[in-house]
Amino acid sequence: MTEPNEPGKGPDAPKQDTPAQTTPSEPGKGRTDSEGATPEPGHQQTSPAREDAVVSTPDVNEPDAGSDETVSSEVVSDDTVLDRAVGVRHGMFGVTGTGDVSGFGGLVAPVVFPGASQRPFGGWFDETADTLTERLAAGGVEDAVSHVVVDRGEITFHVRREDLLTVVQVLRDDEKLRFEFLASLSGVHYPQDTGRELHVVLHLLSMSYNRRIRVEVTAPDADPHVPSVVAIYPTADWQEREAWDMFGIIFDGHPALTRILMPDDWPGHPQRKDYPLGGIPVEYKGATTPPADQRRSYN
Repeated sequence: MTEPNEPGKGPDAPKQDTPAQTTPSEPGKGRTDSEGATPEPGHQQTSPAREDAVVSTPDVNEPDAGSDETVSSEVVSDDTVLDRAVGVRHGMFGVTGTGDVSGFGGLVAPVVFPGASQRPFGGWFDETADTLTERLAAGGVEDAVSHVVVDRGEITFHVRREDLLTVVQVLRDDEKLRFEFLASLSGVHYPQDTGRELHVVLHLLSMSYNRRIRVEVTAPDADPHVPSVVAIYPTADWQEREAWDMFGIIFDGHPALTRILMPDDWPGHPQRKDYPLGGIPVEYKGATTPPADQRRSYN
């Protein structure tokens, strides 16, 4: 003899969903930004790729991949720092004219520069910025640094190109700064950043204080000249040659600004965004390759 099932407890009773169990976050360990990481105290978050940012960009189909139209937009992030959108990239690499063969031709994303950061920057960033400003003012140089960007835990000083040599000289020689080593110099091409299409970025290292900063200058396509820093940082020699070879940036005062990767008579500069992909006629006539031990003398 079996007992009757209680209502809602028999084998034929409908299954009930169990509510999800949630565990409250411990203090100080909650998700506080769009990437799930808790920012360090005093650290500014100015990431240009914020999901919660309001981006003002044209329709995804305008301009098309071959357009040179400049996009002037603003991205407003959580911390009210205004970022600057200078264009819309179509596809993986933003190529124009020859099509995107990467398989990512449908991707559309704004090209966004982080905006100027506000004081305090945090930690030694403020000390470095204050010292640089004081030394430049003492030398009679005003407004050499147009703005400072602190983004992803790194600081960048945006400098007028006519004041570049003065700024890096102070950064290298001042006893409170001592950025003795140029770790890298590179070029970047932003064809839609009107009047600032060519960017030169210097990565400086202070071995005395174990600190790293960036210095960035810009030049228009119509006047692609930037002062050479070889006299201050000799390691810039081959790096400036590479930036000239790949981007066409002319470093005034360089001791021997010649190509370093491409042949001397190569047309164009291959890492510019407007450089065509594929279809380049490559032909070497009468070329010979000497034995390895006879190619170059090192004595």
